Amino acid sequence: MIERIWSGESILWLILWPFSLIYGMISWLIRLSFQIGWRKIWRAPCPIVIVGNLTVGGNGKTPVVIWLIEALKQRGLHVGVVSRGYGGKAKCYPLLVTNETSTVEAGDEPVMIAWRTNVVVSVAPQRHIAVNALLKLYNLDLIICDDGLQHYGLYRDHEIVVIDGIRRFGNGCWLPAGPMRERASRLSTVHTIIINGGKAEEHEISMTLKPCQAVNLRTGQIISLNKLSFIVAIAGIGYPCRFFEMLTNEGIDVVAKFAFADHYIYNESELCNLIKENQCLLMTEKDAVKCRNFARPNWWYLPVNVHLQGSAVCTLLDDITKLCTSHHNLHSSINNNE
Repeated sequence: MIERIWSGESILWLILWPFSLIYGMISWLIRLSFQIGWRKIWRAPCPIVIVGNLTVGGNGKTPVVIWLIEALKQRGLHVGVVSRGYGGKAKCYPLLVTNETSTVEAGDEPVMIAWRTNVVVSVAPQRHIAVNALLKLYNLDLIICDDGLQHYGLYRDHEIVVIDGIRRFGNGCWLPAGPMRERASRLSTVHTIIINGGKAEEHEISMTLKPCQAVNLRTGQIISLNKLSFIVAIAGIGYPCRFFEMLTNEGIDVVAKFAFADHYIYNESELCNLIKENQCLLMTEKDAVKCRNFARPNWWYLPVNVHLQGSAVCTLLDDITKLCTSHHNLHSSINNNE
């Protein structure tokens, strides 16, 4: 139902429109309070790159974070990640993500990023606390903030916005009548716009998600996706249809599909009841980090890789690399003068 309202297919958005005006006014006042100095913006002693959205969930933000980490690591940069840790609740913050950290504590996305990339990840509702925790322990060239586009208390050196190229901005309304956290006009102030699927415009970077091979949750065995049979697919992400469509596009026959809410907390018996003895369970990597501790032998997950196209990709990486170089040179000069 909410998808129909946000897409404009249902006129029920009119009922929610007054609440959207309130949301929009509050958002505008929060941003204004930082712009005119009523509230202080904290600036980190290293470059901060924000990867975020204008709309609610399911845009492909976290895969872009993973792609960016790997691309910058290949350039020799030492990267850290901070996150709010949505869906998690730690006993205290900041929380540094380790191999033993559960998604209940940190949320699924920070655990997934650490699991996939092996970079240091810190979680705290206030991002500057998470940043400080990393910088006290590690010598980093830059920090990527997973989400946080609307967290204006943190100064950012580069902003990347990821947009679903198929759904774009739906009916264009603020929450809850529409999917917008901020209006589309905000794009005029960001540095990089990445379009996941659909058709990218001249000033946008085109992105596609490509499936890797299937990985067994219990053993880590890697096999070709087409070698799995009698597949039951599940997805607890912002836009589950994208995962199911990917399987269809790969020519994979699926016995059944089950969509769950984003950040859904699974339990073993629930998932076991979805499949029969001769079937296998296939899930997203984001789901896998929540199920790895109670996985059965016939449970698999499908990682995805981001593919970006166009000359603007090199420009993006060059700009971020220059930020790090300039910052390093500045601090070297200050230290030499002292």
